[in-house]
Amino acid sequence: MSKKEVVAVDGGQISLERIAAVAKGDASVRVGTDTKFVKRMERAQELVMAAMQNDVPLYGVNTGFGKSCSKRVPVRTTSRKVVSPIAFHGCGTGEPLGIEETRAAMLCRMICLARGNSGVSIELLEQMASFLNLGITPVVPAEGSVGASGDLTPMSYIAACLEGEREVFYRGRRMPALKAIKLAKLTPYRYGAKEPLSMINGTSTMTGIAVMAVVRARRILHAAIGATALSVHAFKGKVHHFHSLISEVKPFPGQIFVAEKLRNLLETKKALTGLEDHELGALQDPYSIRCTPQIAGVLFDALAWIEKWVEIEANSSNDNPIFDPDTGQIFMSGNFYGGHMAFAMDCLKSAVAAIADMSDRQVVLLVNPQTNRGLPADLVGAKGDDMLVNHGFKAASITATALCAEALKLTMPAASFSRSCESHNQDKVSMGTIAARDALRICTLTERIVAIHILAAVQGCELRKNCKVRPRLSELIGNIRSLAEGIIDDRPMDMDIENVARAISATDMFAPPGDSG
Repeated sequence: MSKKEVVAVDGGQISLERIAAVAKGDASVRVGTDTKFVKRMERAQELVMAAMQNDVPLYGVNTGFGKSCSKRVPVRTTSRKVVSPIAFHGCGTGEPLGIEETRAAMLCRMICLARGNSGVSIELLEQMASFLNLGITPVVPAEGSVGASGDLTPMSYIAACLEGEREVFYRGRRMPALKAIKLAKLTPYRYGAKEPLSMINGTSTMTGIAVMAVVRARRILHAAIGATALSVHAFKGKVHHFHSLISEVKPFPGQIFVAEKLRNLLETKKALTGLEDHELGALQDPYSIRCTPQIAGVLFDALAWIEKWVEIEANSSNDNPIFDPDTGQIFMSGNFYGGHMAFAMDCLKSAVAAIADMSDRQVVLLVNPQTNRGLPADLVGAKGDDMLVNHGFKAASITATALCAEALKLTMPAASFSRSCESHNQDKVSMGTIAARDALRICTLTERIVAIHILAAVQGCELRKNCKVRPRLSELIGNIRSLAEGIIDDRPMDMDIENVARAISATDMFAPPGDSG
């Protein structure tokens, strides 16, 4: 995707690919100017003003918030002061969300508000677009959302920054939002009626995180397929485990996809006699290798519906109240509830963690001299007496297992921990943001596990000394060696792991042609 691409926010559908491109700074944002779009936005605003002028109870405009909605704010007050929940929701805790996730959340909020059901101004969208295009990113504490009424607390930090409050990341530094606004030659936004509530009362934080988790999960899938192909070669495994007939008789699309990619990577014009172990005990490869299509295929198939759900959520009007500009009707409802995102992210967690577990098990097979079919213990690359004082991948395999245990621990469904809160007004909540954060953390852990797996498998392939008979695998090894050298004498591997993990998360190095991450 070109850096010059412009994503138009005008009430139309925006793909996850484009949301991710904006989040990464690879695309800019433009607010629509189409007459139909502008009139729809203005009509919804008129409905807000009419309700205020006629003293019609309108949640969050002339009432209190949450359980306090029974408090009516008189016209004389709303005419001089906008009712706002932004200040008191400034109670987030923990480390800030990542910049990409925050930017994705901002764009998701713009998309929601641009549906024309929220009653906000074009100018509010323009302020958000300016922040995105100029690289001003609010500092958003990660903790504090129960996922209904949406992401109130984290979104309040984004909302506050638009008006010059709280802090942002800008030009590589953390600074007061007002200072960044001045440096960027912008003006602090002044909220109109309902706009503060519309900024925070929805699912945009969890959805922004989910967008980035989905993008990374697909790249993890591709990397894990590459890692397994490398392991098969290093392990002298059986290619026939991935024969097309096996998937034809159990035709899950993901299983078919993974098996095909493995066959492509392992393709050779040489006889398999010297590439595979034909000892009686090696009749079948262990499950973590043999069942890779059945394991990783689950993630492929899960992403098919998870991506659809995330895209629907990102392009929805998840505000409250919502307006119908065509009929003038006002609805107070629950579109801010993050149940679909909670379920999607809880499922993604399990599918990605299964990849982590599979990769960790393959690493164990490769380093263990009792299972690695003749490779040196711990994949030590040194020769002669130097083998006695070098330890190869011994510690790296321990790290992989530690990371895997942490990933598996996080798979407990967050949605199962719904707790009644806010004086029992929010008595059933989604925990969607926690689920999304867990999913992102599992992606981070799994990227590192798969990175260790890749490094170990490449080492094993090179110790076999016959990689070139499989051209696609040989090309992959060359790409990996551009990031990290082989291990001969013991040395720290932390930067190697991080370099490969970054390649997994941020590039299409492991994606098959025509199927980018």
